[in-house]
Amino acid sequence: MASIRRTLSPSPHHHSPHRLQLSSSSKFRHQNQNQLLPPSSSFPFVLLYRRPIYRFLLFFLLGFMFGLFPFADLHFDLDLDRHTVPFGLPSLLPRQRVDFHSVSPGLQTQHISRASGNRIEQSAVKVGKLVIVVTPTYNRAAQGYYLNRLAHTLRLVEPPLLWIVVEGGETVTPETAHLLSKSGVMYRHLVCPKYNSTNLKDRGVHQRNTALEHIETHRLDGIIYFADDDNVYSLELFDRIRQIRKFGTWPVAMLAQGKNKAILEGPVCDGDRVIGWHTNEKSKRLRRFHVDMSGFAFNSTLLWDPKRRYHVAWNAIRQLDTVPEGFQETTFIEQLVEDENEMEAVPPGCNKILNWHLHLESKNLPYPKGWELLENLNVNG
Repeated sequence: MASIRRTLSPSPHHHSPHRLQLSSSSKFRHQNQNQLLPPSSSFPFVLLYRRPIYRFLLFFLLGFMFGLFPFADLHFDLDLDRHTVPFGLPSLLPRQRVDFHSVSPGLQTQHISRASGNRIEQSAVKVGKLVIVVTPTYNRAAQGYYLNRLAHTLRLVEPPLLWIVVEGGETVTPETAHLLSKSGVMYRHLVCPKYNSTNLKDRGVHQRNTALEHIETHRLDGIIYFADDDNVYSLELFDRIRQIRKFGTWPVAMLAQGKNKAILEGPVCDGDRVIGWHTNEKSKRLRRFHVDMSGFAFNSTLLWDPKRRYHVAWNAIRQLDTVPEGFQETTFIEQLVEDENEMEAVPPGCNKILNWHLHLESKNLPYPKGWELLENLNVNG
């Protein structure tokens, strides 16, 4: 009898229980996702604008951060001419870097580096020697007027310039200190205690010596010029002084004793050489050098460098109070140079009047203390 066998289909209990568990969990997650999805009407809108919104927020944040923290300072190269800009506005010029390098005892160069695109342009500008202006002053009615006038003149002089004001007395006066602080000029305010001595012939001599001692002590390298506060000076004078190498002199215009005519006193020149002297005062013809105190200037190194003043290298150069009146200039110059061969004519030919000595001082003139009125003026009209 033939036997017939049928292939039995796999029964459910032959499947692995683990496979049944995975299928049920996947089905469960799929059902949960379908429940969280938005309605079919808003689903395409979210897919369409989600990516642009994210990009907009990203670039907005980046731009905000770049605005707060720039990577570097931007330099704009504006090649503007000063003649085409009203008043030569300095704010429109490109930034410059200035370095000073001393190249000789009497000359400096100012190296300016200017950025122009991807290249740097360098130029050298000559800077003259320091001019040291020494001014003795004392308390009087016209002191404020004279110092203000001289301060306004010195403000117009090209730098570098140092104004040494020597005031007579033990301490500085508040009025002079305030005036100098507002002058806009680089200055040093000194005092001369010997000024109050009763046995002095010329108090200005000791005030100038105080300045000379200060310059020698601090080794101030420049051209020294004695400028009294009651004189009148041209701007060209200070430009000429800056060019002096050792000792320079020039003629000075002044009023005669009667103040009825003007006279000249100073050197007679042939080009750059001093060949003689001119004076109108017979009492001063015995002097070696006929020049006013404001008619010469000299290099400050003569005060401390013995090689430059070999004829008096053993002595300190100072003005003398023991000589007769009118001889302070010549006795002082004799300590600086031996003769006219060591002098320079300023300007060449000595054909210009660069300053005026007027002698217009009014004595015993009352004035308000500190130049301030404590009470109002009375109305007379």
